[in-house]
Amino acid sequence: PVDPVKEEKGETTYVDEALACVENLQDENRFEDILIFLPTEQDIREACGRLAKRCSGLVLPLFSRLSAANQRLVFNPADQQKIIVATNIAETSLTIPGIKYVIDSGLARILEYNPRSQTTGLPVKPVSRSSAEQRKGRSGRVQNGICIRLYSREDFAERPLYTTPEILRSNLAGVILRMLSLNLGLVSSFPFIDRPHPKNIRDGIETLRDLGALTRDESETEAEHYKLTPIGRTMSQFPLDPRVSRMIIEAEKEGCLNEIAIVAAALSIQDPRERPYDKVDQAAAAHARFQHPESDFLTYLQIWDCYADILDTMQSQSKLRKFCRDHFLSYRRMVEWRDIYHQILDIANGNRIAPKHKKPVKIEMDQALADKIHRSILSGYLSNIAQKKEKNFYTAAKSREVMLYPGSSLFNRGGPWIVASEISLTSRVFARNAANIKSEWLEALGGDHCRRTHWAAHWEKNRGQVVALEKVVLFGLTIVEQRTVAYERINPEDAKKIFIREALVTGDVGRKLPFMEHNLSLWEKTKMMEDKLRKRGIAVDEEAIAQLYEQRLPLISDIRSLQKLIKDKGGDDFLRFGEEDLIAREPDVLELSQYPDQIKIGNAALDCRYRFEPGRSGDGVTVRLPLGLVSKAASENMEKHLPSLLQEKVFYMLKSLPKNVRQKLPPLVQIAKTFSERQSIEDHALKPALSTFLFNEYQLTVPVDSWTTDKLPPHLNIRYSVIDDQGSEIKNSRDIEALQKELTEQVRQTSLNAYRRQWEKDNITRWDFGRLPENIELTGKHGLTGYAYLALQVVDGVIHLRLFADPREAAAGHVQGVAALYDIFFADKLKQLKKNITLAGDLKKWAADIGNPKHLELSIINRVKKDLFFQSWRSPEEFLNHADAVSAKILQQGQQIVAAITPVLVSFAETYDLLQKLLQKNRTHHPVLKFLKATLAELHGLVPENFPVLYAFDRLSHLPRYLKALGIRAERGSLNLAATEARLQDVAIYARKLQEIREDTPSAASPEKMNKIDELYWMIEEYKVSLFAQELKTPYPVSPKRLQHLILEIENILY
Repeated sequence: PVDPVKEEKGETTYVDEALACVENLQDENRFEDILIFLPTEQDIREACGRLAKRCSGLVLPLFSRLSAANQRLVFNPADQQKIIVATNIAETSLTIPGIKYVIDSGLARILEYNPRSQTTGLPVKPVSRSSAEQRKGRSGRVQNGICIRLYSREDFAERPLYTTPEILRSNLAGVILRMLSLNLGLVSSFPFIDRPHPKNIRDGIETLRDLGALTRDESETEAEHYKLTPIGRTMSQFPLDPRVSRMIIEAEKEGCLNEIAIVAAALSIQDPRERPYDKVDQAAAAHARFQHPESDFLTYLQIWDCYADILDTMQSQSKLRKFCRDHFLSYRRMVEWRDIYHQILDIANGNRIAPKHKKPVKIEMDQALADKIHRSILSGYLSNIAQKKEKNFYTAAKSREVMLYPGSSLFNRGGPWIVASEISLTSRVFARNAANIKSEWLEALGGDHCRRTHWAAHWEKNRGQVVALEKVVLFGLTIVEQRTVAYERINPEDAKKIFIREALVTGDVGRKLPFMEHNLSLWEKTKMMEDKLRKRGIAVDEEAIAQLYEQRLPLISDIRSLQKLIKDKGGDDFLRFGEEDLIAREPDVLELSQYPDQIKIGNAALDCRYRFEPGRSGDGVTVRLPLGLVSKAASENMEKHLPSLLQEKVFYMLKSLPKNVRQKLPPLVQIAKTFSERQSIEDHALKPALSTFLFNEYQLTVPVDSWTTDKLPPHLNIRYSVIDDQGSEIKNSRDIEALQKELTEQVRQTSLNAYRRQWEKDNITRWDFGRLPENIELTGKHGLTGYAYLALQVVDGVIHLRLFADPREAAAGHVQGVAALYDIFFADKLKQLKKNITLAGDLKKWAADIGNPKHLELSIINRVKKDLFFQSWRSPEEFLNHADAVSAKILQQGQQIVAAITPVLVSFAETYDLLQKLLQKNRTHHPVLKFLKATLAELHGLVPENFPVLYAFDRLSHLPRYLKALGIRAERGSLNLAATEARLQDVAIYARKLQEIREDTPSAASPEKMNKIDELYWMIEEYKVSLFAQELKTPYPVSPKRLQHLILEIENILY
């Protein structure tokens, strides 16, 4: 008999409690053999380690993965107490003699299959009452025994009587496959002793469908009727897991049946590799020689290949056993492995599946063979694929999170994709027996299990077909993220619509299709009517054109099919549209005639392009204008060529007139119409023409510059697109005058370049080039484009003959060039002049007050040159005749200039000395000091070093009076500063205005305007005399009114 004893629990684990029970038994001098039941191998190792340290006796582990030699130790007699720590392997499989005490944790790992996650688990669960009784029965076989249970009687009483039948906790795929092969009818209605749950049955069926073994029986009306496929029929002949059977069938197609038979046999037995409890490291080192870095399945093949070599060379079993011991392989399992391998090949042969070689041969592994093996394995374990997340963690099919098993050869080096023969749950979900695979294999093997989504269907011009982006998902894993596929095989109707709308209607096909070019040209012509008339609804829209194509085309969506269709029909006439097909509403022909496609300037025909695009830059009419015709277009009334545009534009221009002016006129619409009709024979620019028309017809004066077109609707101003000789646009604008200003120089320079070699000359030292023409006509593609002007030019002291586009620039440069030629011609005379005008004595002293006397001497020489040499001769005769005339005057002219400037030097010296005395006298009176310093600066400004060149002879005579007036102003200002500064404020108003006028006046302004500006300068000097030294008198009346009048006169001179 066996007495069950309940051991009271504390805050301890069942391992702690088991060890405590052993210690208690030994403390009570009970040294008979003990059997401890623990659920896991890890628990057993922990318990054995702790027992060996804390208790006496022989401690032995016992579990299924333990080597056979170590398992046999539990049966051997011992001269000391044996403490055996075992899993439920010792529950029924083995009978161990001599057991007196049983310590039962009441727990075991129980195999369970979860159909939802499709994982096989070995959770630790309480055993059933029948299992607990079996464990109790392990003691007391030869003597009275004691069973110590580490759980309560209440717990025991609540446990099920029997362990759940295996059929209720297993994958039913193999059972269902066998039943269907035996024609046992519907699985759901089969009279099982223990009926599986419907979800387990559905999972088994789904597994077989994934493997391609089942298909729905269409001859039956009930949905759950299935039948075996040819593949399923063959699979049913193998007494193996259906997954293993499936990969054997695939292996025949791949040509690797021998290798897959080996792997299949290995998967059907317990791992032949042994890991003795006390030699874990040695076993791991021995097994490392077999490991393949890419695949656990190839590791099996390497074990097999090595064993086969030994088998061929060592015929005795003793040597084979020694080989297995040395390499920590189970000899018994190796023999079993070979037996199952041969059985698999026998069954395969019986089903006409034959290996490539009749006899086993040494495996010559290469990448190609490895790929074949893994594709075969993948066909059986397709639902066990996984995609890498990070390091050893993967997302498996059907949203399972798994980790590579640490014992796998792929651990820490797994690839992006793997397949595993087992996904099981222990401490976590592990992928066991894994191999790296290539994702490109999955789609072909996945077949109908692949789920494809498509988006962004569009026309692809380079491929000549309608395509879409495709994503491929297998069992929840994305195997193709994005690729381009032909859309026709997915949705031919939609593909045709896209082909028509995005390719044929738009013309975006990338090749010449005559019918399409005809249709687009005709449609563009029709739409041009809308652009001209600025009305929509004349041309049909894109959808209408698409409908026309849809009526004429079958289901095609690529260029190749279209070209074949045209060839089969003998031409493309059936796809050509008529004008009546493309016009929705007939336009007014008379109105259309007012919008010409071309307008003429002289002999040149200019293309007009119309766009009805309000708010956009190209809205209205664009005239393509060659660069050479810009100036001619600016001088013409271009609107006269566009009657309808002209009338509307004139109406808006009239409307911009002030209200009091408009009230004097008849209706503006009528005026615009009359003007437009008469303007067709005119040839003036619009603004002066309109002003002339109003004056002639209505005696109304409207200044030309008062017209403004800035506020007109943009389309009423012609848009000019200036093009080069190749037709490329240079610039565009609606302001022809602005274009003319900007581009005229470019036109001239372009033309000038063609004439430079003919006319220009470098390094000139004498007039040896004949008479210079006044101008040279420049001609281009469109006739006369302008004129060039030939003139002398001095650059860095060297004289050249150059062409100029600007006549004023040419004239100014030519005078300098002629003077430079005279410098060379009169070189000796000029040396003599320099000696004769050297300043000495008082003159030198007075000159020093102004600046450097040498600079003043140079200014006198330059003044002589200016008076005698600055000429614009254009022939050698004129040049030489003038040289003869002035040769004797050079020295005389120098003396006259010295005589003219001497009074100026005297007056400057007197005024300068006066200012110096006043500055010294008022050195502590800061306001007066500041005033005097400003007066001194004004003194130097009035008489600079170059004043002999700067001022005309008649002005030199006035300088002493201005200098004396400045001295009087300084004296009186030092005595009455407030009054003087008040008057200076009046002067400052006109001085600032003079400065503004000078800044605003271009250097190329007319001589008339430049002379008036010079006159204003001297009038301001006379105004100073009248304010500060009336006693010196002025040569003519001066007043603010006269100054204002002169300023207004200058401002009225435009150039």
